[in-house]
Amino acid sequence: MSASPADAPSLQDRFAPHLACFGCGPRNEKGLRIKSHPEGEQVVARWRPEVHHEAYPGMVNGGILGALLDCHMNWAAAWHLMQSTGSEQLPCTVTADYHVKLKHPTPSDAELLITAWTASSEPDRATIEASIEAEGVVTVTCSGLFVAVKEGHPAYRRW
Repeated sequence: MSASPADAPSLQDRFAPHLACFGCGPRNEKGLRIKSHPEGEQVVARWRPEVHHEAYPGMVNGGILGALLDCHMNWAAAWHLMQSTGSEQLPCTVTADYHVKLKHPTPSDAELLITAWTASSEPDRATIEASIEAEGVVTVTCSGLFVAVKEGHPAYRRW
């Protein structure tokens, strides 16, 4: 996978500028609006929580962390599948399964580093591993399976 400078447009802005997804849609003003960037063999996002993302004072809600990982890993899978097939069109992928491990409380006053990488893949699916790091500590890990959908699926061509 090719590297991408930090100031380059995110995958979301580049491939789905009108997407309204809660986690990653650039057009959802009330959403999390993550920005995923390919960096070598990984896809990376930096995201800063706000008070309304807290479970209790000073700590991010676990559901928000799961949503961040779900969307970011989905983009990592789509990017990997596009790169591995040599396609110029990003496939629409959906989450088939994912498991979140909350290892430590995640502080809400720090920028979060969300990193995802491909563990394995087939032509139409990828298993993605990911982590969230805050202040140098991995607070959450995740593994998931993401599948490219075909015509007839509600997510087909949603980008």
